Amino acid sequence: MRKQSQNSEWETLSIAAWKVRENAHLFGKTKVGASVMSENDNIFTGCNIEHMFRSHDVHAEVNAISSLVSSGDRKIKRILIVAERDFFTPCGSCMDWIMQFAYNDTLIGFQKEKGGEIQIFTPSELMPFYPK
Repeated sequence: MRKQSQNSEWETLSIAAWKVRENAHLFGKTKVGASVMSENDNIFTGCNIEHMFRSHDVHAEVNAISSLVSSGDRKIKRILIVAERDFFTPCGSCMDWIMQFAYNDTLIGFQKEKGGEIQIFTPSELMPFYPK
């Protein structure tokens, strides 16, 4: 894991993710926002949408990746997940989606507060034994 102050790409992702996070539909407590930068430098966003039966929840990462794919882009350059939690990484299901559309050098970031430090991981740091 690396910690990084914001550069322009991470700052753009941060602004977009915190903005879309406000649209989260919750039954629980944690609003989550995600923004994805494609290999073409296009930005896609998603928030968590919780369903009353909870087994149908849509996670912010999957929401953003779905937008990337439906636009015609196919590869993730960077993804940033934002939530007001001390530590937060994508769940296993979200990691499956990230890995499907990631490069080996895709960067996965987490930010716990607007303008705060971003914790950055590579796919292999979060899923070291993921099948290739």
